[in-house]
Amino acid sequence: MVLGLQRPSGGRFFVDGTEGPGRSRSIGYVPQKALLDPDFPLRARDLVALGIDGHRYGVPLRSAKRSGAVDEMLHAVAAEHFAEARVGELSGGEQQMLAMGRALMSRPRLLLLDEPLANLDIRSGHEVVAVLDRVAKEHNVTVLLSAHEMNPLLPVMDRLVYMAAGRAASGTTEEVVRPDVLSRLYGHHVDVVRVHGRVLVVAGPGSGDEEMLADSPALRAS
Repeated sequence: MVLGLQRPSGGRFFVDGTEGPGRSRSIGYVPQKALLDPDFPLRARDLVALGIDGHRYGVPLRSAKRSGAVDEMLHAVAAEHFAEARVGELSGGEQQMLAMGRALMSRPRLLLLDEPLANLDIRSGHEVVAVLDRVAKEHNVTVLLSAHEMNPLLPVMDRLVYMAAGRAASGTTEEVVRPDVLSRLYGHHVDVVRVHGRVLVVAGPGSGDEEMLADSPALRAS
């Protein structure tokens, strides 16, 4: 709906104070995964530069201003040290950094990300979250994302929408990630265990599901 690809079934929504989808240049979008062939002849800096003129036909015009803008964004997403590498040879976390850099080249007001932590190891996930937090603060960008695992996001989230069993609860982490709220969402008793700065959401006895729900597809954090 934010991108204008789907109409709401009810209600109204506003993007940057305007009802309905936002202007394309005011929204940066990062899809969940872009599979890139290792032999794809594109450097990391070239991929980020597509955020400037990738929507135009023809060979892009080289200029000091364009190069400077790309260098600035590579620095913003901590990607300058692999700027000359082929994108297909980079790790999932490094490719995610570049995708964010490309989306930010238009100086959007809103950065929308679909599962940015999916398929990343723990270290890469934390690095992506740290970059998102810094970009949001330094570039004054609102970040809206979906995620299965909220633990890497706990230190930086302002608000979240937790979805489970067709229900949802929204608010701060302290307001939502509580046994009474999550038990109401799941329809059975749920315990919330906090240890070493992590949150484990565990199905209670008799629920028929003894798995830790914090790592299940039922969780969405924004």
